[in-house]
Amino acid sequence: MRNRKFTFPMMVFAAALVLSAALLVMPGDAAAERLSLAVNVANVRSGPGTDYPVLWRMEKYTPIRAISRHGDWVFFEDYEKTRGWLHGDLVDKTPTVITSAELSNIRSSPSTDHEVIFQAERGVPFKVTGRRGAWINIQHADGDKGWIHESLVW
Repeated sequence: MRNRKFTFPMMVFAAALVLSAALLVMPGDAAAERLSLAVNVANVRSGPGTDYPVLWRMEKYTPIRAISRHGDWVFFEDYEKTRGWLHGDLVDKTPTVITSAELSNIRSSPSTDHEVIFQAERGVPFKVTGRRGAWINIQHADGDKGWIHESLVW
């Protein structure tokens, strides 16, 4: 067996290779999976199990970003960067948004020239049913439908 001598450029290349591989497997925002609550109401817990305390309750169509998984449980972050745990059976990949402006106008068609049919306060989740340019066609869990500009949601 030959004795190999590593030169400085070879060590730098090896270190860069290891770092690149680590970045590919580490969870981050770019790799975070977007999910939404699929049931009417769910308890968000402080840990991955029903033995953990309930932190708050979440309503249908609330969008989340999955950070990691532990068994059947999903550790997530919401639009306010609040973190918690949900059982995986309670979420799916339905496209959803949540209002991020203090008060958002929901319109009858995708333009500010069209009638405001209702308003939504910050934190109201909606299912996405279509898009037209910068406008999103939405539906609330109670059936209310309309159009909202993408700048008003997360």
